[in-house]
Amino acid sequence: MSGRVHVVDDDASFRTAIERRLTLAGYQVATYPSAQQLLDCPPDENEPCCILLDVRIPGLSGPELQGRLNALGSTLPIVFLTGHADTPTTVRTIKAGAEDFLTKPVESEELLGAIERAMARHAITRGEQHRLEEMRTLLAALTARERQVFELVVRGKLNKQIAHELGTTERTIKAHRHQVMEKMKVQSLAELVRMAERLGVLS
Repeated sequence: MSGRVHVVDDDASFRTAIERRLTLAGYQVATYPSAQQLLDCPPDENEPCCILLDVRIPGLSGPELQGRLNALGSTLPIVFLTGHADTPTTVRTIKAGAEDFLTKPVESEELLGAIERAMARHAITRGEQHRLEEMRTLLAALTARERQVFELVVRGKLNKQIAHELGTTERTIKAHRHQVMEKMKVQSLAELVRMAERLGVLS
């Protein structure tokens, strides 16, 4: 699996060694001596990538960088790699969404396995985000009346009830409902309801 690994570690010799190891494994590598440097030049989330992050870094620590990225809505998976592992930090970072927590020195197999899993998870997340953006675009294409019908249909209202609520005929509602299904590119009511859930229309 190819992709880019963003390595954040203040140890220059470690950065050189890990870059060589990951390049040999087929990955592109970007290295940063500090967490702030990665924040100043954020990775492109549209390509397959992950962050390999030390815990103790001068300035902003690894877990603090994780917190900042989470606050920014980043979807980049993080693999922590540290010479200073302790249970509270491990638990805290995993709870905050870290993919894995490894201890230096790390076996190549273990490291590459963790990176591969992180890349795979990022690919799934990117796919889901792309689908969500597509759905938002479809929703935005509905007319104001179609949007009303859509919201009432996914809440389980019958055509007759919707017609009464919107002060129109059942036949008109059927036509609008058909348009909604066409524009949202769904074949069934179940699909439409699932879409509404994903879009937050039902919350």
